Formats: sequence, C-alpha cells, structure tokens
Amino acid sequence: MADVHLQDIYGSFSDSDLNPDTNTYALARTMQSQLQSTRLFNENYFAFLSALDDIVSKNIKYVVLPGDFSDDGQMLNIKGLKRILKKYSEAHNIKFILTTGNHDPVRPFYQEAGKHDFIGEGGKRQPIFSSEAIYKAKDSNALAPIYTKDIAKLGYEDILNELKDFGFYPKQNDVYWETPFTDYNYDNYQFDKALKQAKLSNRNYKIPPFGSQIPDVSYLVEPTEGLWFLAIDANVYVPKDANNYSSASIGYNNVLSHKSHLIAWIKSVTQRAQTLNKQLIVFSHFPTVEFNDGASENIRKLLGEDKMQLHRVPEEAVAKAFIEAGVKVHFGGHMHINDTGVATFESGSLVNVQIPSLAAYIPAYKIATVSADEVEIETVVIDNVPRFKELFPLYQQEYAHLKSNDASTLWDSTILDAKSYKDFTQSHLKGLINNRFLKNDWDIPFTKFLLSLTKSSLAEFVSIDENSLEGFEDWTGFDMLFDLYRLRSADTLAFQDIGAKKIENYKSIIEAYLIHFKGISEPSEIESDFLQFCIIFKKFLNGAPSENFVINLSTNQVISK
Repeated sequence: MADVHLQDIYGSFSDSDLNPDTNTYALARTMQSQLQSTRLFNENYFAFLSALDDIVSKNIKYVVLPGDFSDDGQMLNIKGLKRILKKYSEAHNIKFILTTGNHDPVRPFYQEAGKHDFIGEGGKRQPIFSSEAIYKAKDSNALAPIYTKDIAKLGYEDILNELKDFGFYPKQNDVYWETPFTDYNYDNYQFDKALKQAKLSNRNYKIPPFGSQIPDVSYLVEPTEGLWFLAIDANVYVPKDANNYSSASIGYNNVLSHKSHLIAWIKSVTQRAQTLNKQLIVFSHFPTVEFNDGASENIRKLLGEDKMQLHRVPEEAVAKAFIEAGVKVHFGGHMHINDTGVATFESGSLVNVQIPSLAAYIPAYKIATVSADEVEIETVVIDNVPRFKELFPLYQQEYAHLKSNDASTLWDSTILDAKSYKDFTQSHLKGLINNRFLKNDWDIPFTKFLLSLTKSSLAEFVSIDENSLEGFEDWTGFDMLFDLYRLRSADTLAFQDIGAKKIENYKSIIEAYLIHFKGISEPSEIESDFLQFCIIFKKFLNGAPSENFVINLSTNQVISK
C-alpha cells in the first residue's frame, strides 16, 4: 500500500483544544484544497481502514507501506498511523513493514509548519499552525488560528521513535535485521548488537558541500525464516545551505549522485539472498523505471520541460544501476498511478511495479505472491468504502460559505453525488484537471483547440467518418483529456470506467490521424501538437500488464493473467 497519506481526521492535539465547548470536531481539510491537490486529504482515512479490513479478510500477514504513509509527517498523523497499525497488528497478527517517502519526513529534521485550509465552524477556513511566528493570514473570512506543536513537520528522529515497531528497528523475534551501516553478518547476528547499531546516530551519511549529516533509514529484515524485505530509504535532501534542504521528491536521480552507498549495499543484499536461498522483496518510495509507458519524450515535446511531473521520471541510469545490483523486481509508489515499467538493456532487465495510492484515482493496493520462479501480482481496487461520505455535511457548509462570501472560488459540487469511493476519486481527478493541471501543465495554445473539439469538428480534423464515432454525440475535447488522465492514473483499470466503445473510437481516431498527418507537407503547430497528443494517448493505451499479471524471474517477462 503506497501513498496512504494518512491524516488522522479524528485525532486530537496534545496541547490545544479545537472545540472545548462540545469536544467534537473533525480535522478535515476543505474540499477546495482537495481539488487542487494530487491527493485527497480526508476520505483516504476511511479508504485505508477499508483496505486493511479487506486484507484481514484475505488472511494476509505481511503489509508493506512504501512511503508517504502520513500527510506530512506531523505528530498528529504519525500517532494516528501508529494507533491504527498497532490495532491491526495485535488483533490480526499482521506484520507492517515501512519505509519513508518524501512526505515523511518532508525534510530530514523538525520544522515548524501548518495549514490554512482546515474546515472550521460554518464552513470557514480554520488555520492550524505549530507557531505564531510562521503564521500569516491569507483569508479575511478565516477563523482565528489554532496553535499546536502536533501540526509541525517531524524529522527522521521523531518519526522513527513513534514507528520503531514497524521495521525501522530490529525486533527480538526477527530472524535477521541490518542497515547499510551495520558491521555484522548473517552468521554472527545477535539481536542486542543489532539494536545498538540501529540507533539513528549510527545511520547517517554525509552530503557536500556543507558536510551535512543526513539520516538514511534503509534496512533489511527477515521477519520469518527465508523471507527478506529490503526497505530502501531513497529520500535525498540536498542542502541549500547549512540549515535548509531541498525536497526529496525527485527520487532516484539524486540517489545516484548523492547516495551511492545504497547501490553497493543493495548489490550485497541481492548476492547474499541468492547464496542463502532467501526470497527477496525490494521496495522503496520512488519508481526506478519510466512510468509513462514510454511517452515521456512525447509529453516533453507537447508540453515542455517539467510538465506532468516529468522531473520525477528516473533516468535510464537508475534502472541500469538496479540491474547491475542484481534487482529483478522493485515495488514503488510516489506517483499515485497504477503502472508496470519494464527496462531492458544488454546487462539485463528490471520490472518496476508501480503501486497506486488509496488517496487518488484509482484507489488500490497490490498483492504479491512470491515463489522461487515468479512473482504473481493481483491489484485490488478499493471501491466499497462504507464511511466515505461521513464528512460531506462539512463540505456542504463550506460550499454555502463560499457561495455567500467568495463565489469565484466555488468548486463543482457534483463530486458530492458520488455513489462509490472510486467514483469519488474520479470526480476528484476531474476537479484536479480543471483546478490545477489545465493552469499549470496545459497552458499552451493547443489546449484551447483541444477543449473546443466536438464530434463533428474532431472527425473533420482527423479525416474520419463522423458516423463511425458511435456514442460520441455529446463528446467534447475535455472528455479526451480526462480520459488521457484516467489512463495515465489507472492504466487498464480505467478501461471499464471509460467504456469499451469509447476506447474503440479513440483507437480509430488515433490511427486515422496518424495516416492523415503523413500527408501534411507543412503541418501547423496545432497539427503537430495533436500528433504528439495522439501518440501519448496510444502509448497509455498499450502499456505493460498492470492489473493481474505474473513476472517470470528467469526471463523477467511480464505476462497478463
């Protein structure tokens, strides 16, 4: 389960009361803020509980959380996560194995923080900050700020202190446990020695130019005989000066340049796993293979550099380094998409299983069944979430407040008509396109042309018989953009939502235009842009199997089930 982004919406502050008169509250963010974020802040709380209940029903005993398990590493949310994991561990004998993502921690060390956009009384914004010193009013209609240290963004030390029982430190009943910095081996392993060397002060590396000592909380654990989990902390916080650091969101491109000790350690782990006949599961927060079905260069040609999160695409050198280190299959998150990436070179191949987020479309987790010869993957969509509408009355108050005070910021209230949690995440994606992606990624002349398209104008532009586009009577160019994002986010899991006939029409449109474009001697900018758009769409339609499939560990072939 990647990118849970848990916000403990029913948690309480240790040093502040939200509503001392009634002692009732919900720590929910506004719908307006959710529709501008690549993740939900609130309803994923209920989705996480539903997913855990689903896992219990399947009698699964090992659950990996590859980073971004919290909203932003705040004590409120880390304690909330701890409470949930402890409950399921004790009640159902589940072993949770975690690694860190760029949201936990946001920076390597503690920092004051806060949010302006919690929902307060009467649907107004409720600012909550850890310090008066960093609060600056943004909304004259907002409520008076609340101050609590529990909303500050924690560093490694505080997060690990709370979550030490979930892989980050050795446990007495583990068969084996190590870090890149330990000096013992499998034959002379002793729990007491491992526990001593697991102290965070022993798990640091140096980043120039300021010589900053940064924690690296990677570890290897054998919770039961024969099964190894390699949890890679791929966060790299490049120092801006002696006290400030960049975000770790870029991922493995910075690991190669600043954290090369990890690759050497990974290689030693894969070699020992083979020698000792251990089943090895390798995971981290970030993808190791290109996740756009080979369309990254086409996206760059259409939209420009760093659009659609191109800065997060790992360089080929990352996959080559993992192949050289002996890794065949890697599980990653970070992108909130369902995807399978395969990188093949003369030196070998690497399969990156991209785990979707429960906080975005499409909400799902993956089950890996591992044997000596293959890894079988099943993708489980979390659609039935009984409590996902629990906060809707708060959003209705928020909507009414905005309508009375600032109608220009109103959001599309049809999201509150969602029949299921999956439908809710689809509406969230549509709102995200309107409120963020169109402004930030698609601010090019082509977009105006695309959004103006109708069935008739599209058929004329691509030279296809309009009558062949059955079911496109009310179709608009926005539908195609929305479907592009559904495919990017969910891959083949989006086919059912888009519909078979619509997909068939898209394939016809794309093939017709590819032929038509060859006959254009001097294409216009719009014609060239539509070509790139069609190529991107086609590649999103034809990615590697990503729903239910088998990875052959001898050939690294990915075979759909």
